[in-house]
Amino acid sequence: MSEASADLAWVDTHCHLDAPEFADTLPEIIANAVDRGVKAILLPSVQASDWDQARNLAEQFAQQVPGLVYTLGIHPLYINHAQESDIAILKTQIQTALSDPRFVGVGEIGLDYFVEGLDPQRQEYFFHTQLDLAEQFQLPVILHVRRSQDAILKALRKRKVPGGIAHAFNGSHQQAHQFIELGFKLGFGGAATYDRALQIRRLLQELPLESIVTETDAPDIPPAWLKEEGSQMNEPALLPRIAQQLAEIRGVSEDVFASAVWQNAMQALPRWSALVTSNFGHQPNPLKTS
Repeated sequence: MSEASADLAWVDTHCHLDAPEFADTLPEIIANAVDRGVKAILLPSVQASDWDQARNLAEQFAQQVPGLVYTLGIHPLYINHAQESDIAILKTQIQTALSDPRFVGVGEIGLDYFVEGLDPQRQEYFFHTQLDLAEQFQLPVILHVRRSQDAILKALRKRKVPGGIAHAFNGSHQQAHQFIELGFKLGFGGAATYDRALQIRRLLQELPLESIVTETDAPDIPPAWLKEEGSQMNEPALLPRIAQQLAEIRGVSEDVFASAVWQNAMQALPRWSALVTSNFGHQPNPLKTS
């Protein structure tokens, strides 16, 4: 595989910049990403104690990454640390954040029926109440959908939520099309770089191009080649190379893929689009870093 093109701009729709793994080297992590053409990054928060940090990081690195944005939410893997009162706090946080152009939605929220030891009823409480807030404020959502696609689709159909992104999607074609019909884009990243990821690759090849967005989920979900090359941690600087492989799997050129996934991300999250247009003066197309 050749080196990814350095003159395209890329969007990472899911990157946990506030993760402890990045704490000591975050300025370098961000600089590396920008140097490789990553011009827009979404930081999804996962628990109440992270909300202020997500906002602060978006402000701190705004100059380096004009398209750096964040969402507020409680991840299903963190519900054991959450209190029911956090929902009222989240509502207040959202009301305050609406004046911040870098705040773009609710997330990361959802259901996880893969990890053992999570109370499904408690998961559903936090998921449903956060969906209610997204509906109330008409905000898109960043969804965690691990082995829970049908339950999440059922919850979405009961509300009028303005779409969003189903992160790290690995469901069936039928489920994928149902998310798309509800206004969602589907996130693809390092998981698709593994030869054994046959279902993910089929989805990437066969779903409408306008339904696909790119993500790293850094520091999680590293690409297949990372350990082989002596590195241990996923980071947003790897997105262009991951995206190059996604484009190859899809069977389109890098520039066509870059343009499509950028437009798709901006369509999924209108506040993000408004911020980028304000900072760049337009929606870059063709997407050049200069």
